[in-house]
Amino acid sequence: MRANYEAPLFFSYMEANVLHEELAPVKDTSGIETVYAKPVKVLLLEDNPGDARLIQVMVSEAGLDFFEIERVERLKEGINRLEHGGFGVVLCDLSLPDSHGLETFARLHAIAPTVPIIVLSGLNDTTIAVEAVHQGAQDFLIKGQVDGQLLVRAMRYAMERKRMSEQLARYAEELRSKNAQLEADFNMAREIQEIFLPQQYPTFPHWAAPEQSTLRFSHRYLPAAAVGGDFFDIFSITDTTAGVFICDVMGHGMRAALVTAIMRGLVEELMPVAADASKFLTEINRSLHAILRRTREPFLATAFYVIIDVAAAELRFASAGHPSPFVIMRNSARVEPLRFCDPRHGPALGLFDRAAFPACRCRISAGDLLLLFTDGIYEADNPHQEEYGMDRLLNAVRERLALPIERLFDEMLRDVQRFTHATEFDDDVCLVGVEINRLGQS
Repeated sequence: MRANYEAPLFFSYMEANVLHEELAPVKDTSGIETVYAKPVKVLLLEDNPGDARLIQVMVSEAGLDFFEIERVERLKEGINRLEHGGFGVVLCDLSLPDSHGLETFARLHAIAPTVPIIVLSGLNDTTIAVEAVHQGAQDFLIKGQVDGQLLVRAMRYAMERKRMSEQLARYAEELRSKNAQLEADFNMAREIQEIFLPQQYPTFPHWAAPEQSTLRFSHRYLPAAAVGGDFFDIFSITDTTAGVFICDVMGHGMRAALVTAIMRGLVEELMPVAADASKFLTEINRSLHAILRRTREPFLATAFYVIIDVAAAELRFASAGHPSPFVIMRNSARVEPLRFCDPRHGPALGLFDRAAFPACRCRISAGDLLLLFTDGIYEADNPHQEEYGMDRLLNAVRERLALPIERLFDEMLRDVQRFTHATEFDDDVCLVGVEINRLGQS
């Protein structure tokens, strides 16, 4: 009889060959083809002789001796047998002379967690059945409501489910191990990338103390992932001219970080032409295009390079599709994008072998602050999918133009976070500030 019991809908016997080697297909009386080279040992915990004989007859008739049953009457005996191993499945009554209820299953499962256990009980209690399965039982069958074919099928299903569960557990452990290694690799990559960033700003002239330097620098770097695609560098060209380079590689993560490493190498290599903003970007673009054209995935990077010349009181700059920096003119309480001086720019780096990057100029005054940034700070969206935008960023800076640079950075970031209702950014964020303390020859 099958009342109150519904067998699983399907079972993959094609995978049962992992249980035994050199298996030949045969059919049992249930009509299901299976593969076994030798009988599977079944431990039956049953103290009722009549029930035990009935179970053995049903399994023998339906299973064609594919299962070999060993019976014990007490839980203590069952535990002793399981400790010696060799069993493929356990049939367990919950009511034994030395144990009763779910404790019987729990103690068996604790001794042999890898052996599938089927509860075969006279109790028709849904609550106990659900709890037994919740604790790890493969099935809960009611005596008197199970025939031989159903019992044999349930044991086979139990073994296969257990095998699949163990296989998934192995896969999960392998995945955890690989993720741990990947995380370690990313942590090392982040540390290396942080080393690439300026650890100490140059002073102008080079012998001046930081507080006496004609130019002072600050930055914030917030990668969206363990490693980022934003990069900047600050270097001395002469005692009166500084070069500031900022770039944003498409995307973020490991691939973008690898390209930023390439960019850093190119910046170091092209120091001899760093006094010419247009030529500097032109040479970086040519080299980057030669490297990236060999890759399958398209890559590009926006960049901005500016030379701050305190002796000539001017900025000389070139843009490769990068957001225009802001010039904060504190003496006149104004903030303008640098493009107000000259809006010309070239394409993003890496797109074309030959690209023009116009050389632009802008006058500066003592007390001015140059603010460079990547688009991660203003392309952040709020829950309504509204972008923070360049206009909001410009207004946020205008409202705080008198703040010291470090506080200004903090307030800019907080303003975006309030707008997005999030503390993290979806894209890399890089901010670089250059304060012009005084002009002229040192």
